[in-house]
Amino acid sequence: MSSVADRLDVIDTCTRMAWYTDSRDWEKLGETFADEIRLDYTSLNGGEPFTIARKDLVAAWSGLLGAFTATQHILSNFLAEVSGDTAVVTAMFQATHRMPSDHGGPLWTLAGKYRFGLTRTQSGWQIDDVVMTVLWADGNQQLFTDAAKIASGES
Repeated sequence: MSSVADRLDVIDTCTRMAWYTDSRDWEKLGETFADEIRLDYTSLNGGEPFTIARKDLVAAWSGLLGAFTATQHILSNFLAEVSGDTAVVTAMFQATHRMPSDHGGPLWTLAGKYRFGLTRTQSGWQIDDVVMTVLWADGNQQLFTDAAKIASGES
């Protein structure tokens, strides 16, 4: 059985990931991740899950999410299972992305659930696996395409 402290620590790590993303604190965001992270965003983007280095993930997120005027990722309803030095945290999420647009409203919101895999390291708990399952979306999805163009230097 996991300790209450471990359960709180893994939940805190996931919460800090969302907080640092929305605060644009890319250095601290990197501290929440392991050296390599398996990402599964197939419910949003299709394709296949893949593994990415921490520095590359932070660079990608800072480019894409940093292109929005603001983002707000809210995590809730945490379920945390800790077994020794590994953990799985499941949480519901709502993520709102804001950017002025000539092609629709300025907001795009996604909602669903995340499943985070974490490993205890000398630096504390770090996320090494992320699965996002989108349950619904609302607003101007074109904003995601616009942000990707800005991040790639196309705009």
